[in-house]
Amino acid sequence: MINILFCGNSKIFDGILTCMLSIFKRTETKEPFHFYIYTMDVSHIKPDYTCISDEQISFFDKIAKEYNPENIVEKFDVTDIYHKEFDGCPNEQCYCSPYTLIRLFADLVPNMPEKLLYLDVDMLLNKDITTLYNVDVTGVEYAASRDHYGKYLISPNFVNAGMLLLNMNEIKKTGLFKKSRNLLKVKKLLFADESAIIKCTTKKKMLAQKFNDQKFLHPKTTVIRHFSKRLFWLPYPHTANIKQWNVTKLHTIFKYEVFDDVLYEYIYLKKVFENKLYDEKTRLTNR
Repeated sequence: MINILFCGNSKIFDGILTCMLSIFKRTETKEPFHFYIYTMDVSHIKPDYTCISDEQISFFDKIAKEYNPENIVEKFDVTDIYHKEFDGCPNEQCYCSPYTLIRLFADLVPNMPEKLLYLDVDMLLNKDITTLYNVDVTGVEYAASRDHYGKYLISPNFVNAGMLLLNMNEIKKTGLFKKSRNLLKVKKLLFADESAIIKCTTKKKMLAQKFNDQKFLHPKTTVIRHFSKRLFWLPYPHTANIKQWNVTKLHTIFKYEVFDDVLYEYIYLKKVFENKLYDEKTRLTNR
């Protein structure tokens, strides 16, 4: 079983769907996938901060099983854990959202696997995911790639936590996530949980940039293209946050066509899901 962790609220439907499809379409293994999706309701912070719906999870599971009947998509509501751990903490209003913090609960959620690949949802697989998942993480807490900008501006080995290949046994042994949570409770950090993880790491494995390419796509080598915020120099220096579900911009700005098979299926499936919700809502209204 290949174990994948996503985290987020009801707004990450597009990210999960596109990322999952890219995994299925780029991976040849017959080994099934188990997708763990952490979510929570913290709408007291912001109205949009609600749980991923059961309808969304059921749809993801249905699509996953079309690729392999043994695939599983499972939802975990970690609202109670969040309230206990992070209510009112200095990093609750962090630079992204409180949903970046909940991957730190992987040592608290029961029955999590020993090996777990955490992925941000703004990623697409360009190559077979097993080339990453099969990396040996014995004796380290996690494996990760360098942050494209952080390796120049902060430290040569500053990692991007958007992709973390986690060794949960080692993390529990060293208390990495527990130490990270405790740090977040008492100190405001520039990059919230990412900073906490880096500060509390005992031992990590550095991976090649191809496993988390945050700026460029190298068609022959890139395994994961991470669509994080990046700097553009033209027509003037500026940053832009172009995600893979912004299909038009992916074509016009990045000139990418390599993901078209993923994105065209995503567009079709999203319409299927939206029509299903509309039909269900209409049916209930007309009762």
